[in-house]
Amino acid sequence: MGSEMCIRDRENIMREFSDLRSQFPILSRTVHGTSLHDTVHGKPLIYLDSAATSQKPQVVIDAEKEFYETINAGVHRGAHELAALSTVAFEEARAKVARLVGACADAGSEEIIVTPGATGALNLLATAIGNASAKARICKKDSDDSADFRQNFALREGDSIVVSRADHHSVLLPFQELALRTGTELRWIDVTEDGRVRTDADYLRTIIDERTKIVAVTHISNVTGAITDVSSICKRAHEVGAIFVLDACQSVPHIPVDFHALNVDFAAFSAHKMYGPTGVGFLYGRRELLNALPPANFGGSMVELAWLNKPAQYMDAPYRFEAGTQPVAQMVAAGVAADWLRAVGMNKVAEHEREIAAELLKLQDVPGVRVLGPTDLSQRIGTVAFEVEGVHPHDVGQFLDAQGIAIRVGHHCAQPIHRHFGVYASNRASVGVYNTVDEARAFVEAVSHVRAYFGA
Repeated sequence: MGSEMCIRDRENIMREFSDLRSQFPILSRTVHGTSLHDTVHGKPLIYLDSAATSQKPQVVIDAEKEFYETINAGVHRGAHELAALSTVAFEEARAKVARLVGACADAGSEEIIVTPGATGALNLLATAIGNASAKARICKKDSDDSADFRQNFALREGDSIVVSRADHHSVLLPFQELALRTGTELRWIDVTEDGRVRTDADYLRTIIDERTKIVAVTHISNVTGAITDVSSICKRAHEVGAIFVLDACQSVPHIPVDFHALNVDFAAFSAHKMYGPTGVGFLYGRRELLNALPPANFGGSMVELAWLNKPAQYMDAPYRFEAGTQPVAQMVAAGVAADWLRAVGMNKVAEHEREIAAELLKLQDVPGVRVLGPTDLSQRIGTVAFEVEGVHPHDVGQFLDAQGIAIRVGHHCAQPIHRHFGVYASNRASVGVYNTVDEARAFVEAVSHVRAYFGA
């Protein structure tokens, strides 16, 4: 009886998501026809590149359009009605995003900073820490102004920053540059043979020690799809007084995420991977740390008082980090995307995508195909990288594209993890809420013909 109920539950979830698919207008188009909807020569689109960017439901598209048509104005400035309405919409969207990831949404206690993207968020954090380190060096030792900076963020020669081999370049490079500019040592957490970030306690103690000030790790690899047990890494970081930074770009759209429950200090994620618009991302930070962190960018909106003859007085977080004109329309649409995901239900999203991942992993049964990363369903999502023996990834991608199947090829901005597997580049299929088991089967079937087509 129990197994029958489980089967019925899975069938109901799949049916719900099949209906949900109709909310994405782009998925009704064909590719490689003479027009967008050429049903004679065109191929139905099978989109398996959500790890790069997700498609958008109609409600998100409509939200951005409606903002421009009805209340478009600059936020946090202006006394007219449109400016007030725009400001309210912007801050309501910030609160919606916060609720999706378990962050504080209360006015005056906000923990979400709006950035140009996740890459922008991580660069903002690294730059701000660099500014804190520089300020600590030049301020007098007894200066109250530098106390918080020295205590929380100041990096000195002899300190270390820790990343992981599985990290995206947007994590690796900002902190690598920060290490170079502050004279700190860059260390990295290695991966297991199947590409999971190592989390065994004895090993972590050899990498993260009393010299470590920052630990930055991916939550889910954009190559292997493996979910990192960040609790053990975060615990070790906090044991030595280090700040823990989480790259949550690949987790927020696919599994339930609660930054407070994870006990992370900072986290970065992007709207365009969670069914929102491009051009906007987010930096989560614990409120007390945000207010102790100096700005990274300077200009309008982020300053309380500015003088010619003394340093400026900057606003409290999050506004001190949001210099210039905000991406208001995109942010409003991102808030709609966050609410849309919460309405779908993140547990349901994870279960649905797990079913599809099971089909994608049947790639390992195709002769001449190697899956890069875990080959079972345990602690992973439906992002599967693979190589085809004797065929360059770009050729694989073009072959599949001709069948109407969109995947990613290349090193996916994660070269160190590819070197671990002994390759420079790979092919990657990644799912979203709109994909189906039938699409996954069609993809695996298409891959099974690649080597024969190229004579490999």
